[in-house]
Amino acid sequence: MEYRINRKTGDKISVLGMGTSAIAMAEEKEAAKTLEKAFEEGINYYDMATSHGSCFQVFGKVMRDVREKIFYQIHFGADYTKGAYGWTTDLETVKRSVDWQLEALKTDYIDYGFLHCLDEEADWKQHKEGGILQYLLRLREQGVVRHLGLSSHTPATAELVLDTGLPDMLMLSINPAYDYECGDEWGKGNVSERMRLYQRCETEGVGISVMKAFSGGQLLDAKTSPFGRALTAYQCIQYILDKPGVLTVLPGVRDHADLEYLLGFFLAEAKEKDYAVISSFAPKSAEGKCVYCDHCQPCPEGLAIALINKYYDLALAGDVLAGEHYKSLEKKADDCIGCGHCSQRCPFHVDQLGRMREISGYFGR
Repeated sequence: MEYRINRKTGDKISVLGMGTSAIAMAEEKEAAKTLEKAFEEGINYYDMATSHGSCFQVFGKVMRDVREKIFYQIHFGADYTKGAYGWTTDLETVKRSVDWQLEALKTDYIDYGFLHCLDEEADWKQHKEGGILQYLLRLREQGVVRHLGLSSHTPATAELVLDTGLPDMLMLSINPAYDYECGDEWGKGNVSERMRLYQRCETEGVGISVMKAFSGGQLLDAKTSPFGRALTAYQCIQYILDKPGVLTVLPGVRDHADLEYLLGFFLAEAKEKDYAVISSFAPKSAEGKCVYCDHCQPCPEGLAIALINKYYDLALAGDVLAGEHYKSLEKKADDCIGCGHCSQRCPFHVDQLGRMREISGYFGR
C-alpha cells in the first residue's frame, strides 16, 4: 500500500480507500471478509456515506479492535436511522443519525466529520443557518470530531467553504469524464475551474478524497462510457492520483473479488495505468495543457517532466512548498537538452520544450 500525508492533520492516509455503498448490499459474512482483507492490505480510510445502514454494524464488529489504526469519514446530513440512506438538513435528525452511527461503529469519535453534499450555495447557507455547522464545530471542540471536511460535486461551492479556512479534507467527484465536461449531472465545473480547485487544495494542504472514480461504473463499459470507449479501473485510479491535492481514491467495493482486483493496481505495469488515451476525447480547452500523465517518458536526460510541470503549476497557484519540492529534484528544467522527445510523445500536444525554458526561467529567478 502507498500512503500520502494530509498536511493539515498529519494523518497518513492510504491512496486506495474504500467507498461503502456497494458493500452494504453484500451478505454480512462476505462484507466482513472483505473488510478484514482491506485492513490487512493497508487500506485505512473509509467513507461512510453508504446506501444502507446495515454495513455500520459490520464495520463495528470487524474494526473495533483496530479503531485507532483507521480513519472514518462520516457525513453530517446522511441519515441512517431508518435503515436506508436518507438526506437531511434537519439539525435534530442529524444529531440522532450521528449518535446512531457512532453506536453502530462501536466508537466514540469521528476522524473526519463532513458537511454532507454541499452542491449549491444555498446548501452551504442552510448548513450555517440551520445549526449543522455550529454542531460540528462544537463536537470538534469536545474532541468527538477530530477534523472537518465537506463533500461536494461543485467546484464553485467547494471554493466558498474553503474560503473559511475550516476544511481539512474535501470529498469531490473526479474522473476524466467530469474533468472534461463529458460526464453526467455530477460532473460540474469546466476544466479550468476544476484544475484550479485541485491546485488550491494542494497549495493550502487540504486533502481530497475522491468519489465517483468510475462515474458509477459508466467509464468501465464502452456501452455506457460518454466517450464511446471503456477505460479501466487502473487508468481511472492513476488519472485521479496524478491530480494535485488528491490523497485517496474511494471506489465502491461489492465483495472480496472486487477488492482483490483493485489491490492489483499496485502490482500493475505502467502501461496498464497509462491513461493517455483520454487525449483522443478531451475537449479543445485541454489542448496544450500538461495533465501530468507521464506519457512523455522516458526522458533521455532523466527529467521527471510531469513533476517539473506540476511543481511549476502549483508555484504559480501560490504553493510556497512547490518551489522547495522543485529544488529537491535531481534533474531540473535547465537540464533539458532540447531533444524534443517529450513534445513528440505528449498526447495533449504540450510544447514541453517551451515549458522547460519557461520553468527554468521562473525558478532561476
